[in-house]
Amino acid sequence: MLQIGVNETRRICLWSGPRSVSTAVMYAFAQRRDTRVVDEPLYAHYLTVSGAMHPGREEILASQDTDGSRVVRDVILGPSDLPILFIKQMAHHMLDLDVQFLAETENAFLIRDPTEMLPSLANLAPDPDLDSTGLRWQSDLHRRLVRIGCPPIVLDAKELLLNPGGVLRAACSSLGIEFYERMLSWPSGPRPEDGVWAPLWYHNVHESTGFGPYRKKTDPFPGSLNSLLQECRPHYEYLYGFAIKAM
Repeated sequence: MLQIGVNETRRICLWSGPRSVSTAVMYAFAQRRDTRVVDEPLYAHYLTVSGAMHPGREEILASQDTDGSRVVRDVILGPSDLPILFIKQMAHHMLDLDVQFLAETENAFLIRDPTEMLPSLANLAPDPDLDSTGLRWQSDLHRRLVRIGCPPIVLDAKELLLNPGGVLRAACSSLGIEFYERMLSWPSGPRPEDGVWAPLWYHNVHESTGFGPYRKKTDPFPGSLNSLLQECRPHYEYLYGFAIKAM
């Protein structure tokens, strides 16, 4: 297999929170002929360091390197067979890692309004806390990247679903890569780049063939999540101020 030189590879890390259409964005980039995608390579590291008891924990630990520093060296900054390497990441998976490598990657943040994200997260991960939303990690990482002169782009799930083509086109422009219409659709069903956790988390996106329309949630917000919502708001509102807006 042809390997592109390490220094010639464009490395795009999408730092997302859970339940934020990140898998759909990964599938969009997987439609590019110049791009290889990787699904959450730091998940096993996160489970090891945090001790979190996520569904499918043992299968995830068996499927990936649990040493986050090696993952950074060998996967995120390692060789690629295509000129662009797109890595879908959960922001909170960065636990106990040196973030200096972010100066060597191009970074994008994907956020979702916590009034919509938290009920979805709570359905799959009971008793979520601020760290498990990724929002504090995202806002801290964003500020750090701005300080070192590497400001990331920010995508918002609602804005993306309101105008997938427009927002992705703007994102690609900011990243200095060409936008392709083929990024807006994909075959339904599982994909080879899916992590082993896909059967537990990716049901909806496996039924899709592209970005679905935005639908505002109408169910009452659970009172049990109100205190967490208030913790999330300042982090989300800070990041939303930088988000690419639908036009």
